[in-house]
Amino acid sequence: MATAASELVFSPQANHNFSRILSDLKRSNLSITNRLRSIREDAGFISEVAAAFSRPLIANERCGSWYIPPETKAGSAYFKSTDGHTGQWRFSTRRLNLQLLRIIGECDGCIIVDSTRRGKRMPDALSKTVPTWCCVLNNVLFPDASAFHGLYTPPNAVSQSEHSQIESRIPEHVAALKALDINLDVLRQQLKKPLRPIWITQESQLVPTDGIFDDFHPVICCTSSRRVIGGEMSEGGYIQGAGDDTENWALGLTPPIFWRHADVLLSTPEQDLPDLVRSLVSQQAADIDTSSPKQVAPCIFVSSLPVATPPSSSTCTITIVSKSTDPSSWVKSPLLMEVGVGKHKLASRNLRLALPSINDFVRRFLERTQGSSSAGDSETNFPEPKRILIACETGKDISVGVALALLCQNFDSSGNFDPHLQSSGHTKSDIRVKLSRIMTNFPEANPSRATLQSVNSFLMG
Repeated sequence: MATAASELVFSPQANHNFSRILSDLKRSNLSITNRLRSIREDAGFISEVAAAFSRPLIANERCGSWYIPPETKAGSAYFKSTDGHTGQWRFSTRRLNLQLLRIIGECDGCIIVDSTRRGKRMPDALSKTVPTWCCVLNNVLFPDASAFHGLYTPPNAVSQSEHSQIESRIPEHVAALKALDINLDVLRQQLKKPLRPIWITQESQLVPTDGIFDDFHPVICCTSSRRVIGGEMSEGGYIQGAGDDTENWALGLTPPIFWRHADVLLSTPEQDLPDLVRSLVSQQAADIDTSSPKQVAPCIFVSSLPVATPPSSSTCTITIVSKSTDPSSWVKSPLLMEVGVGKHKLASRNLRLALPSINDFVRRFLERTQGSSSAGDSETNFPEPKRILIACETGKDISVGVALALLCQNFDSSGNFDPHLQSSGHTKSDIRVKLSRIMTNFPEANPSRATLQSVNSFLMG
């Protein structure tokens, strides 16, 4: 008599072996090779979408850039899926993404590219965060276009109940955007029609549509990866959302490096890939020129380390280094301060203690050079316009936090130095307005939560 499967009993050792074998199979399926092959396969779909709609490709960072070769990438967006998570439904006044409006206006829309993990039809960033953004901007920029004041979401990804709950928060988001006191006339010059989100996945039927829409600019939300319902092991090596979670698999590989060396990477055996990737990353790091400073306010600039060129006599430079140093050693000259606050989260926390010294140093520079901001003033020791340059490891985190603190402490709403400005009494609203201006000038900036908490503590303490 045959034994039923339910009657089979395995020893604990056998169960352990089965578990290990399954883990090994899953790990091999999620290999670097399979990820890169999946990315290139999905990038082919993105190329088809771009050809069908004849609109520029925008990468929703960080994942979206993996699916767009650099030569076809028109820009970057920063819509977070967490802002669209159930119960959150936020409109970010920090990530306004206003840099997209010029592209959308000039090209009658854009294609925003992103991906998501296994099992989901599309990321929350595309199904909820982008639609909320479109709705809020329509309400603010086109108050008379009531037909576009409502929220549009994809019914196959957002339930009617959730749609209603998101839509109920639109008025508060509109009020938050208006409170930033942004020059709306400038934005209206860039955008002539309301925005309308449209969703494309690999399940969609692509119909070429390169015509101009009369009533709205289409914001095409394109999910690059095809949906995988079961486990990856049933997909022949294909990985949905392969470009996500790069910190867990990429070994420092970035989209530009991948696309520059895609053929050699995809033809290299898996066991040799880690060494090849590390070699390419190291070579790229050696070839990269120091990025030029980014202006975030009338006389405030941020940069990554090292600082490219020796600053002029009209530039006050603050470098934030990743080693902890004694505050008594920070001031190197009247124009140079090297602040050692440590690495990562420790650096962001230590920033709170360093900001008073940094602000005092910069204020002394501003007071010495007050009245010398005119480039034609040759009667002073500072004939060039004065500048404040803040550099950190990335040029996007701690340096931006320091810039925000200095802007709040020393400059009025027009960006002019005000020696009589009160150094305390800042509110979250005031800080949010200044931060939004920095982020509008430098959309790639990415101050961490810990950095902003240190700045808020300093300014409101």
